[in-house]
Amino acid sequence: MEVLVIGAGLAGVTSAWYLAQAGCSVTVVDRQPGPGLETSFANGGQISVSHPEPWANPSAPATVLRWLGREDAPLLFRLRADAAQWHWAASFLRECLPGRTARNTAAIAHLAAYSRLELRALRAATGIEYESREGGILHLFETPREFAHLPAKLKLLQDFGIAGRILDPDQAIAVEPALAALRPRLAGALHGLDDETGNAHLFCAALAQKAQEAGVHFCLNNRVYDFDVVHGKIMGVRVFDGENRAGVMRADAVVLAAGSYSPLLAC
Repeated sequence: MEVLVIGAGLAGVTSAWYLAQAGCSVTVVDRQPGPGLETSFANGGQISVSHPEPWANPSAPATVLRWLGREDAPLLFRLRADAAQWHWAASFLRECLPGRTARNTAAIAHLAAYSRLELRALRAATGIEYESREGGILHLFETPREFAHLPAKLKLLQDFGIAGRILDPDQAIAVEPALAALRPRLAGALHGLDDETGNAHLFCAALAQKAQEAGVHFCLNNRVYDFDVVHGKIMGVRVFDGENRAGVMRADAVVLAAGSYSPLLAC
């Protein structure tokens, strides 16, 4: 099967690798001159297995309201007269219901645990290096009220097979000495022992090299602007190359991994 992957970031490169391992003939197309040069370039690189709680949870609506108007908010929401935005907002609020949050948390936790095992297996099979560190990640809490909820949170993680431990401020500082300056504000921490960090760009570049050696073709400096549709079926994509010449790339199947640009192509 001929498969075309749109996007050479983390999702695109890993998809190409596994598709090639499954026996597919794979081509990756990206508008940049190399893999992992957009969202995956300066990505934080966290493998946060110990944080399966979704953004959409019962506390989220009040939190978002507090953040409205703040340009540095972790979740930036600008109100617009846009039907699509309000449809998204309604869907988000529906997922904040307790039952849906519990279901989504379980789904994320199972996916995270599976992903962790697959990442370690991939690393062992390919030998790729990307500045990975397996010391875990600390989740910090500044109030006694937040810290009091940690035993229940840890129990939930353990039920999902995710390892962690609760640390008091001194124990957290022993793990990460840079936290010493925050000692007066620190109530404690949750140490996600299964968490990892790494350089996302190096990961993309290293795995792309392995994928090329496995027969994956990378067609870079090509911008996808539309799908090639015949009788209602996607037969490939329409592209502009580096010299702005139009062309068509054919495939039996297409994987859309263009990050935030995916909706613009899919609509």
